[in-house]
Amino acid sequence: MRLTILGGGGFRVPLVYGALLRDHAAGRVTHLTLHDIDPARLAAVARVLADQAADVPDAPEVRTTTDLDDAIRGADFVFSAIRVGGLAGRAADERVALAEGVLGQETVGAGGIAYGLRTVPVAVDIARRVARLAPDAWVINFTNPAGLVTEAMAAHLGRRVVGICDSPVGLGRRVARVLGADPGSARLDYVGLNHLGWLRGLYVGEQDVLPRLFDDERLLTSFEEGRLFGAEWLRSIRSVPNEYLHYYYFNRETVAAYQQAEQTRGAFLHDQQARFYDEMAHPSTPALAAWDRTRAEREATYMAENREAAGAGEREADDLESGGYENVALALMRAIARDESATLILNVPNGNAVGGSVALGGSALGGNTPDGYAPDGDALDGHAPDGHASAGGRTLAVLDEAAVIEVPCRVDANGPRPLPVSQLTGHEAALVSAVKAVERSVLEAAESGSARAAVRAFALHPLVDSVNVAGRLLDGYRDVHPGLGYLTKS
Repeated sequence: MRLTILGGGGFRVPLVYGALLRDHAAGRVTHLTLHDIDPARLAAVARVLADQAADVPDAPEVRTTTDLDDAIRGADFVFSAIRVGGLAGRAADERVALAEGVLGQETVGAGGIAYGLRTVPVAVDIARRVARLAPDAWVINFTNPAGLVTEAMAAHLGRRVVGICDSPVGLGRRVARVLGADPGSARLDYVGLNHLGWLRGLYVGEQDVLPRLFDDERLLTSFEEGRLFGAEWLRSIRSVPNEYLHYYYFNRETVAAYQQAEQTRGAFLHDQQARFYDEMAHPSTPALAAWDRTRAEREATYMAENREAAGAGEREADDLESGGYENVALALMRAIARDESATLILNVPNGNAVGGSVALGGSALGGNTPDGYAPDGDALDGHAPDGHASAGGRTLAVLDEAAVIEVPCRVDANGPRPLPVSQLTGHEAALVSAVKAVERSVLEAAESGSARAAVRAFALHPLVDSVNVAGRLLDGYRDVHPGLGYLTKS
């Protein structure tokens, strides 16, 4: 089986290759193509992969290329993990937003909109090339903002593009362990958009054990999200939000922490990775050791400004374990390629819902299922928890069928189909609807070149509080990103 990774010189590619090396079952990936526009980054990552494969006799064959069509042609799966503008672009997104006193985070608020406006045209071009050169391939989208980019690509690839994120599974695993539940059999009611979702139920058998969390102060403050949001707020909303909702619920505090920080997250990663790739230019550098060291620092500093704003302290060992985006991707690929039904939390269109519920773990798929992912079985009895339903073929009633959402899905050779979840109500429904309206304005701007639609996207976002600020944001981003020069029409 042939896998292509676009953005193949990216720092996290060795995570994917490590997961491939652990898969020895029939039908595994045998050929890996890495594509990137930067030959030096490709060479650096290829060295890390060679170190990883040193003692693995059946390691997938790796080749590199800077020719996009060559990389796509003949692929069975395409992982899209591009970063338009690089980390320098991310740092610029943060600076422009903070100068206006608003959030510039990579996927949330003004920064996420700017990143989307840069990325969507490139992602659409990739989708069209895949449709032409590898029409039977499945695209697994890692590129942020994941939900927005997946929806843009779906207009050209239909159901053959799926977005992934590891945050929901990491959240579910942490909460399950705090409650003494087995992450391998607990069922998860999680719903929202990418980086905008809530855990509203965690089922052991037919019993929702999540309410126990809100009644115990010690449990509530014993895991990362509990410390980040605070026990009182979690009791108030009676759900556990995805960590990215800290930018919404504690926006002023987070913006202040970003403004006071020595450097933004994007600037930190830019400098850190520049040092790594510079180090890799020396043939004597032990590639895998250098990568491991850099990765450990990256993970330990994740969302540092948010933790500072919340007084949550340093990350603990259990907090460092995410859902593992590479494991989500490999589990998805195996379920499709081997027609072995699995349940995963994915970014998919809102329509085409089926019945069922999600488990957080399992040990099937030939013994190679990553911890935190389950095939359908006894833990997935085909029945959603009480009160869960789809709405006229839609998973979420507040959105149309084409809207890409992040929910539990059943996956087999036909791809993923969303499972029923509790319907969004109150502030959750309002926030999801508002952010989806922003995403639709970004898609309109990217397709038409309309500066007016781009300003509307900024202005409608809940974290941008002024139409005038929205206009200045677009001007600021066009000044630092020449690629946004296409936004000229009214």
